[in-house]
Amino acid sequence: MAEDKKELSPDAKARLKAEYGREWRQELRKATPLKDRMKAERRKMPERPPEVRNKDFREVNLGLDAEAARAEARRCWDCANPQCVSGCPVGIDIPSFVKLIEQGKFLEAAWKLKETNSLPAICGRVCPQETQCEDLCNVKKATGRAVAIGNLERFAADFERGSGKIVIPPLPPPTGRKAAVIGAGPAGLTVAGDLAKLGHKVTIFEALHISGGVLVYGIPEFRLPKAILKAEVEYLKRLGVEIRTSFVVGKTATIDDLRADGFEAFFIASGAGLPNFMRIPGENLVGVYSANEYLTRVNLMKAYDFPNYDTPVFPARRAAVIGGGNVAMDSVRTAKRLGAERAMIVYRRSRQELPARIEEVHHAEEEGIEFHFLTTPIRYLGDEAGHVRAMECLKMGLGEPDASGRRKPVPIEGSEFTTEVDMVVVAIGQSPNPLIPQTTPGLTMGKWGNIDVDWKTMRTSLEGVYAGGDIIRGGATVILAMGDGRIAAAEMDAYLKARPRS
Repeated sequence: MAEDKKELSPDAKARLKAEYGREWRQELRKATPLKDRMKAERRKMPERPPEVRNKDFREVNLGLDAEAARAEARRCWDCANPQCVSGCPVGIDIPSFVKLIEQGKFLEAAWKLKETNSLPAICGRVCPQETQCEDLCNVKKATGRAVAIGNLERFAADFERGSGKIVIPPLPPPTGRKAAVIGAGPAGLTVAGDLAKLGHKVTIFEALHISGGVLVYGIPEFRLPKAILKAEVEYLKRLGVEIRTSFVVGKTATIDDLRADGFEAFFIASGAGLPNFMRIPGENLVGVYSANEYLTRVNLMKAYDFPNYDTPVFPARRAAVIGGGNVAMDSVRTAKRLGAERAMIVYRRSRQELPARIEEVHHAEEEGIEFHFLTTPIRYLGDEAGHVRAMECLKMGLGEPDASGRRKPVPIEGSEFTTEVDMVVVAIGQSPNPLIPQTTPGLTMGKWGNIDVDWKTMRTSLEGVYAGGDIIRGGATVILAMGDGRIAAAEMDAYLKARPRS
């Protein structure tokens, strides 16, 4: 469908803002009394059957239809003190967009979302709403069943994209200020969108040949279709954001070079692309991958779409993934889809300590993934050709909680055992990308290779330089990276406006 690009006039924006007021909300509350809202069951997101979806890379969740979305939105109480908003790292006006869906104003709901979130279709798919906005939902506190905020966010964003009526908000006059964003992942895209809406000239410098960062190389097609990401990036371009790909800051040019080229403020969002390993014997065997390499081959280089893309990836029969986070779930579910007869998670703690989203664990179990808890590998064994053929493991018990608050795994002496594998994916986290810190004198670093920032402002030790996302956090969630971006954008805007003009 051809896209209908619109510019909202100030008068039109004022009319829309008036529609977000309280009067029509009062009418909605009268139409569906609170007792009926409390009785309503949460609408389940339709999914493709597990025995079908575990053989391809099409999206698992199918999305709510209009009727289900309105029914789910009616469960929202439109609280006077909505706790859900405080649980959202990017500060979405959740009650307003949900009530617009209830009223059937789906496009307006999408526009409301985009006031604070330029990537709603992505957040609706991959953000852990169950531990953030939905966890604080007052409906959950009363009934045990939170409003499905994430599913509604996805619905509104998908409806807008499908309608072809992508609205570009009115932009202020250009400020004449130039900002450079290093990295086109979720943090960088968020900063760029916010600064563009404030009238600044924004250029994103992306090392890869395609935008998205971890969204494109790390998250599989069955969770986040690349077409969705492409549409969100195109929206930012229509806001005036310039994206320069295959540009490695630190190699192609340094921050000092960009400053000499007229850029006045910088946001470093280069991510955490340095994989962590356990440093046990056999990690150099053929068939032992980092999760970064494995998922990049499959996602960015499209090994999942063989033979259209002839990217080499090993067709494992017995695949083991070490770790228990979302990256581990993505890796093991990918191995299953690529034909593994056995695809297993090996995790040193118990099920209760799994850091992955509940939904991802549930989907993995439905798809036939094996879970081996309280187990850790201690060495990998190879064949004559140097290919991994087995791993020796150790059973673990749980001791006292460690610094993370989770109970510390303790080895059980004499519990060693060996299991056959022909591929291992190590998904135990990643470290910040070291290139920019190494090529930017004066940038203060933390103990683990992260960039030090003032967490209230995202400012670094250098004048006009800010940072956010995995480069300051290590591996974290998409929405936390976006929250960093929103804070940084507000601070960068104030910094740019306060600078004297040359």
